[in-house]
Amino acid sequence: MKIGPGTVVVVTGGSAGVGRAIADACARRGAKVAVLAREPQRLEQTRSALLALGAEQVLAIPTDVADEAQVEAACDRIERELGPIDVWVNNAMVTLVAPVSETTPEELRRVTEVTYHGAVWGTMAALRRMRGRNRGSIVQVGSALSYRPIPLQAAYCGAKHAMLGFTDALRSELIQEGSAIHLAMVQLPAVNTPQFEWCRTRMAGHPRPMGTIYQPELIADAVLYAAEGHRRELFVTISSANAIWGDKLIPRLLDRFLARTAYPGQQMRERVAPDRKDNLFEPVPGPWGAHGRFDEQAKPASATLWLNLHRNWLLASTAALLAVGAVAAGAGRKGLRR
Repeated sequence: MKIGPGTVVVVTGGSAGVGRAIADACARRGAKVAVLAREPQRLEQTRSALLALGAEQVLAIPTDVADEAQVEAACDRIERELGPIDVWVNNAMVTLVAPVSETTPEELRRVTEVTYHGAVWGTMAALRRMRGRNRGSIVQVGSALSYRPIPLQAAYCGAKHAMLGFTDALRSELIQEGSAIHLAMVQLPAVNTPQFEWCRTRMAGHPRPMGTIYQPELIADAVLYAAEGHRRELFVTISSANAIWGDKLIPRLLDRFLARTAYPGQQMRERVAPDRKDNLFEPVPGPWGAHGRFDEQAKPASATLWLNLHRNWLLASTAALLAVGAVAAGAGRKGLRR
């Protein structure tokens, strides 16, 4: 399935950060885009921006994905006004930067309801429409943290880990049904998004992404590639792959390494403002876009993703070179025998 004019794409959490970059990329291809998020003013700004980028049609629907009834109602409206849903991207998330000992049950429940249950409700709502047509694509925006958790984000890591388990189980069910619906998961690295301006924190330093930071447009390229049916799971960067394989090979060493580095690694020297608002339970107003404050540090490209996107071409080129080499070697041996 190629995303382009006529394609109906739904992006949850699509008014800022990674979700906004994905919606922008779909708009540039001329798709019909539905964006689900909580903040009405930013949704309206997003709608106008997507139309200016070339989207065929845009729906911006105020939705809290933690509420399955709101997700279901949004689905009904999308199919009524835009047409059958072709691609559904579960991207909405919230997080809390705090030790488990300082996390309340209400906070942990909220992170789980948005980040995990929100993806579940979106997946189930999309499948209810796609099954009858036996076509469509669902992409879960995951994280390397779904494999290798880090301190101070236990609630978020647990939610992403649950998303991975749910997705892998569902994929086998779809295979057993003989379904043509495509299900993929994209595992993200640290990304330069506004989430660090509004995530709840109990740390003294302003939140920041840990490790090598990448731009959200890179993630959008990976999500669209996965949505078009090319991969079941995609590790966007080498840092994602390193975290995942490191957890398989040296988990005890990573436990100790992260115990030493993850506390300072997730905080800036800048102190958290005493009146800082967060979006855990209510959206934070403001003209946020795809990017956060880390543009100078963020990388726009990834060799790992480039190799993934061009894997078939590289394999075909390698096979062709090997074939030419084999022919040349055979000709050389014949010449020597003469």
